[in-house]
Amino acid sequence: MSTSLSTSNLGKYSLNLSSGQIATQANGSVKASFGDTVVLVSACMSKESYPDRGFFPLMVEYREKTYAAGRIPGGFFKKEGRPSDTEILTCRLIDRPLRPLFPKGLTNEIQIVAMVLSSDRENDPDVVALNAASSALLISDIPFSNPIGAVRVSKIEGEFVANPTYQQREESPLDIVVVGTEEKTVMLEGGFDQVEEKEVLAAIEFAKLFIQEIVKAQKELQKKEGKDKKEVELVETDKDLEAKVRDKVIKDLLANYGIDKKEEKANFLAKILESLKDEFISEDSEISESDLKNALSAVEEEVFRQKVLEEGIRPDKRGLSDIRALESDTRVLPRTHGTGLFRRGQTQALAITTLGTSGDEQFIEALEGKKSKHFMLHYNFPPFSVGEVKFMRGPSRRDIGHGSLAEKALLPVVPSRDEFPYTIRIVSEILESNGSSSMATACAASLSMMDAGVPLKDPVAGIAIGMVAGDNDYKILTDIAGIEDHCGDLDFKVAGTSKGITAIQVDTKTKGISLDMIKDALDKAKEARLFILENMTKSLAQPREALSEYAPKIKSIEIDPDKVGMVIGPGGKNIRKMSKDYNVTVDIDDDRNMVSVVAETSKDLKEAITAIENIVREFDVGDVVEAKVDKLMGYGAFCELSPSKSGLLHVSEMAEGFVKDPSDIVKEGDTVKVKVIGKDNFGKLKLSLKQAK
Repeated sequence: MSTSLSTSNLGKYSLNLSSGQIATQANGSVKASFGDTVVLVSACMSKESYPDRGFFPLMVEYREKTYAAGRIPGGFFKKEGRPSDTEILTCRLIDRPLRPLFPKGLTNEIQIVAMVLSSDRENDPDVVALNAASSALLISDIPFSNPIGAVRVSKIEGEFVANPTYQQREESPLDIVVVGTEEKTVMLEGGFDQVEEKEVLAAIEFAKLFIQEIVKAQKELQKKEGKDKKEVELVETDKDLEAKVRDKVIKDLLANYGIDKKEEKANFLAKILESLKDEFISEDSEISESDLKNALSAVEEEVFRQKVLEEGIRPDKRGLSDIRALESDTRVLPRTHGTGLFRRGQTQALAITTLGTSGDEQFIEALEGKKSKHFMLHYNFPPFSVGEVKFMRGPSRRDIGHGSLAEKALLPVVPSRDEFPYTIRIVSEILESNGSSSMATACAASLSMMDAGVPLKDPVAGIAIGMVAGDNDYKILTDIAGIEDHCGDLDFKVAGTSKGITAIQVDTKTKGISLDMIKDALDKAKEARLFILENMTKSLAQPREALSEYAPKIKSIEIDPDKVGMVIGPGGKNIRKMSKDYNVTVDIDDDRNMVSVVAETSKDLKEAITAIENIVREFDVGDVVEAKVDKLMGYGAFCELSPSKSGLLHVSEMAEGFVKDPSDIVKEGDTVKVKVIGKDNFGKLKLSLKQAK
């Protein structure tokens, strides 16, 4: 069984694409490796087409098996379960750039399955899988002939790096995946530490040469292993029916083009459809309701594109750069730690912030190793937000993707655990939706955290930019509504602060966009972002000084690692005592040498912290401290300065003159002020009562 190999040099490692050895019953399969990370991707297509479905049935599955990293899964069953968020996000990463490149009207089921076979814990398999997916489709007999290349870009010591390691990505101010054909960009996905627009453009330009190399390698593999493409039936619009429908509805569509409300527009189109059904559908007719819907949708899109390109008029009569009406509010709910309510037109997000302890962190078992998250954002899209009736089950791939984008947008401004010792969880509830609820989530979540008193570095806002492209021209649309997303050519989401970009996600419905288009979209996004931030500051300009009275009281202190045992005490004695005396929870992070105390009241917190500081405190000669008389002896008293330190108060140091019996001066249980006057050869402290006065 022969194997064909094609290689593309991507810096530190080469991307190796091979086929012909394994998974040969698939329509196409490619094994891709980068370093010691290996991914197998297969592409299969059903023999039947499904023209009545009304959508392109593309399915993408991506799986990370723990054997790839030489580990056995945790848990009781010792078998991988439902896909993790990382796996779902990678499915979306593969799906989004490939979907628009298939022939229009294709309704055969297509399934792409990516399996990580080996992980070197250094190189992320996601981009490797995306390149392998494009390769598998290209060499297969599936009608796909426009290969794409994917490159992740970071910046290390002022220089761009292609396909950085996990470690390099953590050190970089930017982390962006650029996907494109040989000529144009198809998708962008990235997170940034408040980076300027020109830096994003430079990263995209840097990726272009690598993308061209990857596409070249795929074409070389196709020459060796490529199959002849199958002839499949493509669903095409009935042009005669479309022309008849156009004649019937064009005047009404033009006259009512400026309907603003989503529900009013839906009712208007429903009435038109009913009139079309009355005229075109009969017992002898072969025309279905689905045919009429498709024809009406095509005419509606035609009107939209004509109005935007030729007259610069949007469906709700806004200018091309206009943003819908904005509303911001905080402290919406009485008992939550922080809330932010953000509305933009008919899109409304309610974000709730909850503060927890280190015990509330999310622990993740990933291929590159175990890690924890102290900041989480979860996104929910209930059906009532779009006036629909649906089953409410677990989060969809869309929910996970939108939540991840908003989380990525906020992460650069969230304080570190050392700066703010709380675990932060935000839940975004989408209450209304008509365009870019993920960017509304970024705005609402930013307000919510500031309302909770989280010391954000800067507030974050997000906006979705659209585009309508003609043969020789294009128009950029700011703050796209649902109809503009549906009928337009671009969904360009950008989030950031007044200083720069924190997250970007770009999807196209065309064969790609140019660098000039990207620059125009970034410029419009910056203008809109600053406008939205100005509106948000009217509601809350900066984080509240005090945390909510319902939030737990937490304080962390750094201690010498050699003294961790002193804080814990024999068998946990000291921690148990503090928990009982002060009604607190004490957590110890050995990795950071931090002790965190969680209390219900500020008084308990202060007393517990003082107790810990006393435990690890080093007492020097000359210090005057309060001590508890622990035990009386004939020659003096042993006094406890802290749970880990005690000293001898000799009778000669109890008072001026002769003291016959220590009990004449102090009693067991007394708290007295003493002075440290020395240490014996074993480090034991010598105390004086009379010198402390």
